[in-house]
Amino acid sequence: MRGIHPVAKPDHVPDAAVCDFDMFKDRDLLRDPHERVRDLLRRAPNGVIWTPHNGGHWAAIGHAAVFTVSRDPETFSSSPADAAGMARFAALEEKIGRHIPQQIPITLDPPAHGKYRGPLQATFSPKSAVGKREEIRALADSLIDAVKDQGHCDFLTSIAEPLPVQVFLKMMGLPLDRQAHFRHLVHEFLAPRGSAPEEQVRRQCMVADAMLDVIKEREHDPKDDIISLLWRTQIDGKPMTLEVMQDYCTLLFVAGLDTVINGIGFGIRHLAQDHSLQEQLRANPAMIPEAAEELLRRYTFTIPMRRVAKDVELAGYPLKKDEWIAIYLPGADLDPKEFPQPEKFDVQRENKVHIAFGAGPHRCLGAHLARVELQVLYTQVLAKLPTFRLDPDKPVKFHAGNIIAIDSLPIRWD
Repeated sequence: MRGIHPVAKPDHVPDAAVCDFDMFKDRDLLRDPHERVRDLLRRAPNGVIWTPHNGGHWAAIGHAAVFTVSRDPETFSSSPADAAGMARFAALEEKIGRHIPQQIPITLDPPAHGKYRGPLQATFSPKSAVGKREEIRALADSLIDAVKDQGHCDFLTSIAEPLPVQVFLKMMGLPLDRQAHFRHLVHEFLAPRGSAPEEQVRRQCMVADAMLDVIKEREHDPKDDIISLLWRTQIDGKPMTLEVMQDYCTLLFVAGLDTVINGIGFGIRHLAQDHSLQEQLRANPAMIPEAAEELLRRYTFTIPMRRVAKDVELAGYPLKKDEWIAIYLPGADLDPKEFPQPEKFDVQRENKVHIAFGAGPHRCLGAHLARVELQVLYTQVLAKLPTFRLDPDKPVKFHAGNIIAIDSLPIRWD
C-alpha cells in the first residue's frame, strides 16, 4: 500500500475524513510523536481518518475504532491479498523460482492463524518469560555497569537495544556477533518503500536469507532454541517445510529485534524528565510493574495494518474492499474518551487496561517477555544509576512508520 507521492482522494471518501498525515515522514510526528497523535485525535472526533500518503489509506485513531478493527478479522483481514491476489503471488513465486517469505502467523486470519500461532504459545508463555528473569537481570547489570562511570550514554544504543536483542537472538539460536547487521536489516525492512513488485520481493526475502544458514543447519543439528523447536512442529499433521520455517522466522526476526527496544526507550525518556517519579520508584520498587503498565499506555508505539476484506462502514465512513487501514494503537491509548487526562502519567490511574500489545486474535505473542524485560530493566537502572536526565545538548531522535521508534536517547547523570 505504500507509494512515494500522495494520491487523489477517491470519490467515496468524505472531505471530512481527509487528513494530511504521512505515518512515515510527518514532521510533527518525528518531532514529538505522541503529541502529534493527540493532535490527530482532536482533528478526528470520530476516531478515523483517510490520508493520501503511502498509496492512500485509512487509519483508525480512536479507541473504539481501533478496538473494532482489531477484533473483526472477517472484515479487516491480516492477509495481504484476497484469493485472487494470493494466486498472483503464487504465480510470481513460480516465475522467479523461489519462495517469497510471509510473516506468519500475523499475515493469516482465523482459523489458520490459530494453527500456526499455537506452536509458539509455550515458548512465549508467562512461565517461560519469568524463567528468563535472572538472565535478563544479569545482562541488564552488565550493560549498565559498562557505562555507569561515564556519567552519560546514548541509552538506546548502549542499553535499550542490546538487552532485548541479545535475549531474542539467544532464544532464536542466532549468532550474537551479527547483532548490528540484523538490526540494520530490520530498519531497512520497516523503512518506507515504493510499490514496485521487485522491491516488495527484495524486502520479503532479505530477512529470511540472512538466517537461512542457521535455519538449514538446525534441521539436522537441533539445539535448545526456537528454530529447532519449529523444525519439530507439525501443522495439520504435516512435517515442517523450509518455506514455512522462513515464514515463521521472518516474523519473529522483525518483531523480536525492534518492538521492545522502543518500549524501553520511551519509558526511560519519560523517567529522565520526571525526577520525582524516579525517586518514588527507587523508594518503592514494588510500584515498578504498575508504572511499567502506565508507561506502555502513555507511550504505545505499534501500528499494525489491515486490508478491508469487504465494503463496510466504520465511524460513519464508507470503507471499500481492498483498501488498507492502519490500526493506530498509540491513538487508542491516548483517547480521552477512554482515559481521562490521557496525556498525564498516573501510576495510580484506575484504568490502565491499555492495548499497547494489540487486541483480538493477533494480540502480541511476546507480551509476557516484554513485560519482564521492561520491569527488570527499570528496576536495575533505578537501582544502579543516580538521578538521570535528558542530555540538554543532544536531542532525542525519532523515526516512524509501523513502529513509532526512538533512534537516539542521550541521557546524563553526572
